[in-house]
Amino acid sequence: MNNKLSAIVAVCDDWGIGLNGDMIVENRADMRHFVRLTKGHTVIMGRKTLESFPGGRPLKDRRNIVLTRDPEFTRDGVAVAHAVDEALALLDADEEAWVVGGAEVYRQFLPHCTCVVVTKNHCVRAADTFFPNLDEDHGWAVASVDGPYTVEPGQGDEGLAYEFVTYERVEQDGTGGASPRSSWADAVLDVGSTVVNSVLDMLAG
Repeated sequence: MNNKLSAIVAVCDDWGIGLNGDMIVENRADMRHFVRLTKGHTVIMGRKTLESFPGGRPLKDRRNIVLTRDPEFTRDGVAVAHAVDEALALLDADEEAWVVGGAEVYRQFLPHCTCVVVTKNHCVRAADTFFPNLDEDHGWAVASVDGPYTVEPGQGDEGLAYEFVTYERVEQDGTGGASPRSSWADAVLDVGSTVVNSVLDMLAG
């Protein structure tokens, strides 16, 4: 299968993501960003995440897959899986899917993800659930940064600075360490090599 599996998450500076089942930062611009990226695609979540939505209803305009250990769980508009492999088997070839939480679901699916879009809220709040710190994981590298931005009045935690950071999985070298060349670095080096070769050709002529 060639489907693309990504995760999307909002974290604080200590990678905290929630407290007592609730989000710890209010940012409506981040919610719009979430909708923009996930709409029209499949979202994978845990049962508690589903139940945290208004009315416990699935997200509209998206196919919802819920991972749960409860063999009796059913919900209208939801595909149910009881194991990671079972959830992955529900995805079509070339399908784009997003893992949207909670913490345990992130942990289980992260090894299968090739991309993680992180809203970095520049604050530290009380938290009891955390996302793995990708900045300390050599298997991931920053591919792009969008921001910084500030939460506007009436849009949540006014004045809070945040940015959208996209991480991509880094290929491992033969020693188990991260490969020193990511895809964007390859492109830069390839362009540089072309320029150097052209200059050498001109000098040789």
